[in-house]
Amino acid sequence: MIDRRRQSIILDVGSFRGADFDSDHYRVFAKLRERLAVNKKAARKFEGERFNLRKLNELEVKEKYQIEITKRFAALEDLDFDEDVNRGWENIKENIKISAKERLEL
Repeated sequence: MIDRRRQSIILDVGSFRGADFDSDHYRVFAKLRERLAVNKKAARKFEGERFNLRKLNELEVKEKYQIEITKRFAALEDLDFDEDVNRGWENIKENIKISAKERLEL
């Protein structure tokens, strides 16, 4: 009833002999394993910027990065973000990206 290619997706098959739904046939059930095809190239594709985070293991680079981030966040504390949270988040994100670009480039 099923070809060999799809034979492995069937987990369990059975019938309900006592099910009464005004027919001379038996009700059949099956448990199947669903398989989804995933495009591996699309899963690995990343549009954002990449940084070499292993450089943070070096003590000198780590200290410079921390100083850079501290300076940038000190400048952000003076700004007023109470009106728009999204604008504040964008500023924080951009400051982190700029600092990482300067210190952790690939």
